[in-house]
Amino acid sequence: MPFYICSDSVTEKLICKKKPMTLIKDLSPNEIWYYFDKITKIPRPSKHEEKIAEYLRAFAQKHQLAIVEDNTGNIIIRKPATKGNEKTPTVILQSHMDMVCEKNSDVIHDFRTDPINTYVDGQWVKAKGTTLGADDGIGMAAQLAILASHDIAHGPLECLFTIDEETGLTGAFGLEEGLLKGSILINLDSEDDGEIFIGCAGGIDTIGTYETKYEPVPKGSFAFKIKISGLTGGHSGDDINKGLANANKLMVRFLWDATEQLTLRLASVNGGNLRNAIAREADAWAVVPVKHKEDIRVLLNCYTAEIEEEFIKTEPNIKIELESAELPQNVLTESFQHQLLNSLYVMPHGTIAMSQTIPGLVETSTNLASIKTSDKEIIVSTSQRSSIESAKINIAHIVESAFRLGSAKVQHSDGYPGWTPNPSSDIVKLTVDTYQALFKQTPEVKAIHAGLECGLFLKKYPGLDMVSIGPTIKGAHSPEERLNIETVQRFWQHLVEILKKLSA
Repeated sequence: MPFYICSDSVTEKLICKKKPMTLIKDLSPNEIWYYFDKITKIPRPSKHEEKIAEYLRAFAQKHQLAIVEDNTGNIIIRKPATKGNEKTPTVILQSHMDMVCEKNSDVIHDFRTDPINTYVDGQWVKAKGTTLGADDGIGMAAQLAILASHDIAHGPLECLFTIDEETGLTGAFGLEEGLLKGSILINLDSEDDGEIFIGCAGGIDTIGTYETKYEPVPKGSFAFKIKISGLTGGHSGDDINKGLANANKLMVRFLWDATEQLTLRLASVNGGNLRNAIAREADAWAVVPVKHKEDIRVLLNCYTAEIEEEFIKTEPNIKIELESAELPQNVLTESFQHQLLNSLYVMPHGTIAMSQTIPGLVETSTNLASIKTSDKEIIVSTSQRSSIESAKINIAHIVESAFRLGSAKVQHSDGYPGWTPNPSSDIVKLTVDTYQALFKQTPEVKAIHAGLECGLFLKKYPGLDMVSIGPTIKGAHSPEERLNIETVQRFWQHLVEILKKLSA
């Protein structure tokens, strides 16, 4: 069912029978969609936020707002209170500048230079073959719309835009103490309308580096390439318990089996991309003795049928393909290949434990994120999450142990803390009451199995009272990412009303 423009009023319904709408900047409420459209046209990969930072500087200058940048690259834009609200406590609105950059293999797109190609599809805003960047472009858009407004009642505001949330929480780690003046922080980076988040998991990355060992290709070999594609992918926190397939795990499973049955010799294996995304695609280059030329195809066909049955509901578009290839110059030595495949086959992936205190919440998980082969090494990236610090460290050590079985060198990131829920928080109560009054339904108050920056903020600003809200985003961190139009309207109404109540 197509959407149509009715009014710029945030209280109007989106569905009516007027003129057709094709551009997201024409959606209602116009205030927030206008800025989201602007943001989608500005390249902003993690660690390359220069262009969006430049836009924020120009925005602050245009609207004559004070702007502060710290040494890390975070930006704070301050706006005075509206008339009569000068004594209201300062509120911090927070989002992150960067976006996850994932695309389908058949899509030509340079995230460093190209705008996101957006379109409206029924009730959703989507991107053509790439991530949309609603995570967290819609949070940024809400901040900018409020900063630019003249008719929204609020107290003093600090809009914090952090860098590199997606690949290292660099901005949150580097945020200087004493820079923020506010006592209330509203994080705009959650992804479910009707759910208010008051806690999140902590995380750590574990990387294994295998020193490759090669030898000449055995004589009389048949070379081929295998590709796994069409998987759903998704966020390694939010989507880890949804039964989705991981392309890396699927590839390693087949290679291990083919090595045992058909003396497969591996030249290279690659899969996945980002540590916080479930791998959607993987490929491998290998050989078998010519006498097993047909056997390898039969084995793959049988394997494909097994996988299709195992993931019949969650991965309807899975494709596993084999094609003949040129002979590689070398293959991995038998001993090294044995170590590598056994190490990766035993590597855990997925939900490790569910919370014993919060029903339905994933407590601990791990993601086999990427495998990258080069001439001298194979680098495998993983990430672990848990709402319990000791469990986080334990699963990281389990992953380290699996790497050690393959004689890999192991490195852990510094990690980041979780955000311990505080159900009695004043801002949480106000956020719940405001949602209920607006929409006549009680929102769920939850913790999330994903890494929000709030835990790091709380470490540096222990007095902060925090909550996280956002519209509905599905398929985050994958080209299936989509933003629900109606919930953006509710998100905007909710945020505006919270600010109004805080200043009353």
